Amino acid sequence: MLYEQNLEELIFNRHEMIESDELIVLSGYLGPKPVGRLQELPFNATVIYGMYGDKGIQNKLHNSLLHHQNNIDNIDIFYSNIPIHSKCYIWKYKNEVKHALIGSANFSINGLSTPYREVLAETTRDTFKPLNTYIDRIMKHSTICTDIILASKEIITKSITKSLNICQISLLDNKGNVQDRTGLNWGQGKGNVRPNDACLVIRTHHLNDYPNLFPPIQDYTPMLIPGSRKQRKNDKVEIIWDDGMVMNGLLEGSQPICGIKYPKNFSSFPHKDIIGKYIRKRLGVSLGSKVTIEDLKRYGRTTIDISLQDKGIYYFNFSV
Repeated sequence: MLYEQNLEELIFNRHEMIESDELIVLSGYLGPKPVGRLQELPFNATVIYGMYGDKGIQNKLHNSLLHHQNNIDNIDIFYSNIPIHSKCYIWKYKNEVKHALIGSANFSINGLSTPYREVLAETTRDTFKPLNTYIDRIMKHSTICTDIILASKEIITKSITKSLNICQISLLDNKGNVQDRTGLNWGQGKGNVRPNDACLVIRTHHLNDYPNLFPPIQDYTPMLIPGSRKQRKNDKVEIIWDDGMVMNGLLEGSQPICGIKYPKNFSSFPHKDIIGKYIRKRLGVSLGSKVTIEDLKRYGRTTIDISLQDKGIYYFNFSV
């Protein structure tokens, strides 16, 4: 059977249908949110980051996965020393494969949450033995994440942020003020908004200066039904903050550049006030209140540095 939507819930609920006492996840790329969610399972889970052997791993993503390894009892996270782009989800019982899904979906919010873009398919019983052999071979060439030591990279001056592909998003408008009804104060406007709704505004010069940081927005037709209306796909991503907070993010809105649509906002999901509440808490601003330039100056900065850790995984630095 082939699955093309609700892939995250498929993976986390599959054990209720199958007798199993272990889950093995092999994924080309990993996101911290689904990995952290493995603590919900009633048995142990082994996670293998497949593409570590190709380009390594960024510090902030590594630190987030390391935090899960050190604080969640039922998971073990390994990094494959040989490049593996496969995506396999394997359920075992008494060390024997009982069920498996393979396909294109990485174990990340970006890979599991966009309908129709990625697929997972059930394997047949005759593949269980070779699949088990395949995983064993990869495990022999993998290292537990706690044994990985990465060299730290510190940003010394703002002048080198562009060369490091770090985009500085301003929390102010072009006149140097905090916007009244968008940005951090999106929820202060009228309409169907919550008081703490907020977003980070992506401007044209960000897209021009950092073409690899923000992916184009693609239109797609669900189920490829002839004549059906095209819908805009907002990419769901994961955000790792400088203090270790991890939240689900959304690249949304649309602004055209040379005929190509790009996102114009960074927000949180499933609710846009998650990021608004979080930033207000860091600023020391009461929930529901308007954020002002004085609040940002008192905190010590008016920008957030954004960098890409991996596909669909961003690092937000709001430290002073």
